[in-house]
Amino acid sequence: MTAAHVAVIGAGASGTMQALHLLREGVARVTLIEREREPGLGTAYGTRRPEHLLNVTARRMSVFPDDPDHFARWLTARGGAAEDYAPRMVFGEYLRGLMEAARGRLDVVEGEAVGAALDGAAEVNLGDGRAVAADAVVLALGNLRPAPLAGVPPRALGRAYVDDPWFGRLRDALGDEDQVLLIGTGLTAVDAALTLDATGFRGRILALSRRGQMPRGHLRREPVAEPMAEFPGGCVGLLRAVRRRSAEIGWREAVHEVRQAVQRLWSAAPMIERRRFLRHLRPWWDVHRHRIAPDVADRIAGMQQGGRLSVAAGRVLGAVRDAEAAAVTWRPRGGGEPERIRVARIVNCSGPELDIRRAGEPLLDHLLQAGSIRPDPCRLGIEVDPHSRAVSAGGAPSDRLFAIGPITRGAFWESIAVADIAVQAQAVARRIAA
Repeated sequence: MTAAHVAVIGAGASGTMQALHLLREGVARVTLIEREREPGLGTAYGTRRPEHLLNVTARRMSVFPDDPDHFARWLTARGGAAEDYAPRMVFGEYLRGLMEAARGRLDVVEGEAVGAALDGAAEVNLGDGRAVAADAVVLALGNLRPAPLAGVPPRALGRAYVDDPWFGRLRDALGDEDQVLLIGTGLTAVDAALTLDATGFRGRILALSRRGQMPRGHLRREPVAEPMAEFPGGCVGLLRAVRRRSAEIGWREAVHEVRQAVQRLWSAAPMIERRRFLRHLRPWWDVHRHRIAPDVADRIAGMQQGGRLSVAAGRVLGAVRDAEAAAVTWRPRGGGEPERIRVARIVNCSGPELDIRRAGEPLLDHLLQAGSIRPDPCRLGIEVDPHSRAVSAGGAPSDRLFAIGPITRGAFWESIAVADIAVQAQAVARRIAA
């Protein structure tokens, strides 16, 4: 199809990159629809905390796949270097600058998309009654809001509970004698721990997850490795191959070898293997693949060595309000007696909801009810075809509705990093503007 006007829902990093590529490919006009945050930034790059660094070097962060040094040149011109793990807010400035340069053909509409009609010309309906007519629509929703925590009632806990570590009341009214519970030990927990440390909190932090695994750190220079020439079939065979290569060349290099072929491997894997990977290997892949900057890793290690940060494997059984704090009961992994702790703050670091049926998003609920989308078989997001076209309830891909970014994990698995999203946005733009 050829579209003169495309509506992109979500003006975070994914949506901004999609808009830029659409304009680059000749689409006459793009409208970005954003409901809550500053356009061009999103959650990851809207942070104002300088301790929140990029998880890869600047040379891996270009918005344009055919110009891989674009961001590195931008950063170098401002005193940085291609091998820097720059603050994420600096990358946000880069995105916002690109968006501002595109104004004229790029409109930004503030409002919440709550529905979309896709028969004939597309139309996006906003919560305040307005509508945006377009020839095609791209869902660039980023990560959905965190899933609710079992046994943790937000309203009953009041200010003792924080559901948004980046924009919530993370540090308010905390004293050095207090304890903070982070539920989750991934990248969100790392951000929360860094912010607590940087803002002067000297109390104790407990990070709790089912396996108690935190992201590993990068080396000062990222590994350079070619993709594996041949990959064994099945999760077990691949795991053995990675272990063997780790012994030969180092685990970071071995993961990098696989990383470059992950989308191809995922697409070729039968559903039983995908589910086996998700059930058994995903936590280990996540902490080895989604690594943190060396300075961040050093800081987290220092907090652990100093006794201010503890990481545990287990699950929360329940939480109740205790004056201005919360009493939490949790059970260590592997059994044992439940433990009870009193914490001044519970922070939801569990990661985004993946099942679109449980996300509580009006737009997704509408599209599901209309049969315009359906969950992917692994319940990781929206089902899309290899061209990122949304698949309807009846199994037909749409030429008017596309999706990119984290919500397309089910089709591509690796659709979270800027480099992956940039490639996806470019492909979608070329298809729409063909």
